[in-house]
Amino acid sequence: MDINVLKDMFPLLIQGSLMTIELTIISVVFGTIIGILTALQKLSKNKLLASVAGFYTWIFRGTPMLLQLFVLYYGFPFVGIQLSPFQTAIIGLSLNSGAYMAEIIRGGILSVDKGQFEACKSLGFTYFDTMKRVILPQTFKIIIPSVGNEFITMLKDTSLVSTIAMEELMRKAQLLYASSFRPLEAFFVTGCLYLLMTTIFTTVFSYYEKKLSVY
Repeated sequence: MDINVLKDMFPLLIQGSLMTIELTIISVVFGTIIGILTALQKLSKNKLLASVAGFYTWIFRGTPMLLQLFVLYYGFPFVGIQLSPFQTAIIGLSLNSGAYMAEIIRGGILSVDKGQFEACKSLGFTYFDTMKRVILPQTFKIIIPSVGNEFITMLKDTSLVSTIAMEELMRKAQLLYASSFRPLEAFFVTGCLYLLMTTIFTTVFSYYEKKLSVY
């Protein structure tokens, strides 16, 4: 393994790592927003809303993310919608994350004692106030381990966007390999960077999980 080659590759792979982190954070944030709305729809007494939310989670949890990205990037131009690799990555990753976050959040809401819903109702809270002030804050404390797992999974799944020419970490490694014909160095450093990122974010989520468990 050539040290000089590693030094040349490292800056480019660091750029790819930063893009990987950016894609992960944006998609999980949007996915959480989508997940909250979808979870509330699935818990709604309105059968139409619940059915639409159920169909959405069924589609995005039941099909491969790679297929979803291909439909957005290669399929949508046939109906007049042209998306850039970055737009495709954000939309695809967010919608996929949203489907999984919806089930995580729904499970968290259902785990909150029903008596708290009744207490809020007796105090005159609206459904929105009950969720905002009482239920969702408790839910997020409960689901932190699951959210952490979803974040780590999404961090690794961003490698799939390399198939649509999005230059994140995996794509950078492929380009370096193609230009230098040094697969060992390129993929070794890439693997180390993925391990470093997952270790850091796992530690962060574990810290907040323990901190919130104190309360």
